[in-house]
Amino acid sequence: MQAQVDEFLDYLTAEKGYSENTLAAYRNDLSQFTQHLTNQAGLTSWDEVNQSQIVDYILHMKELEYVSSTIARKVAAIKSFFHYLRDEGVITNDPTLSLESPKVKKHLPKAISEEDVERLLAEPTKSDSPKALRDSALLEALYATGMRVTELVSLNVEDVDLEAGTIYCLGKGDRERVVPIYDQAGLILGRYLNEGRPHLLRDAGEKALFLNHRGERLTRQGLWLIIKHYVDAIGIESEVTPHTLRHSFATHMLHGGAKLRDVQKLLGHANISTTQVYTQVTRDHLREAYNEAHPRA
Repeated sequence: MQAQVDEFLDYLTAEKGYSENTLAAYRNDLSQFTQHLTNQAGLTSWDEVNQSQIVDYILHMKELEYVSSTIARKVAAIKSFFHYLRDEGVITNDPTLSLESPKVKKHLPKAISEEDVERLLAEPTKSDSPKALRDSALLEALYATGMRVTELVSLNVEDVDLEAGTIYCLGKGDRERVVPIYDQAGLILGRYLNEGRPHLLRDAGEKALFLNHRGERLTRQGLWLIIKHYVDAIGIESEVTPHTLRHSFATHMLHGGAKLRDVQKLLGHANISTTQVYTQVTRDHLREAYNEAHPRA
């Protein structure tokens, strides 16, 4: 697969006259994409790639907290590459044709209100089906821990210690952390493990904590669709993603008086400067609340 990337870069050099800096960006972006496809999906040729796998890669980049402009650049490189592969006859169908480019926007992380979080967490509890128990458990776990999407779907049953009220998490850069969970989340996780997961399980050897309807590990895309379903059900108009719950967790923790260093550890941030952005979110939240209470101030 790398051979076609190299040929594309030669094409950009000879036919398009791209600068060295632009070529270096294309080389980095496409090599990173190729590595993801081979490592995560086990692909060996470009005609095996479908749009779902590209979307999964975009979600992966969002979860790694790439800024929107970087994601948009990488997607543009991928689309240009697949156009080239189609024109050269390497592939017959271009999986990026109907793929929308991410909107470029730079803003502070968005958090939803504690009231909206409560509504979201309550929605799946209206049913006692195995899937509803799973959905309730994963929403509670997301908000209780502030985990990233990949961290959550990568959890195994053995990573949850209900007696201690903790979850073991392997984060970015293979950094390990143990995250406490509040009592309610522990109770809901326990009910899912005892009453929900056994009905979803197909293979007794499956270690994944959260399972899909086939009894396999829930994917990032699956998790995003689950959250979208409940957001639509309760009528939250603003965009809510799994990362929104991570942002909300951090914002609400700081608003409640938690120390920045403690929130940094819980989120698994390597640098506290990454966590400091939430102090601005919290200040903005307090300012909005003050303005609503004092409209003439």
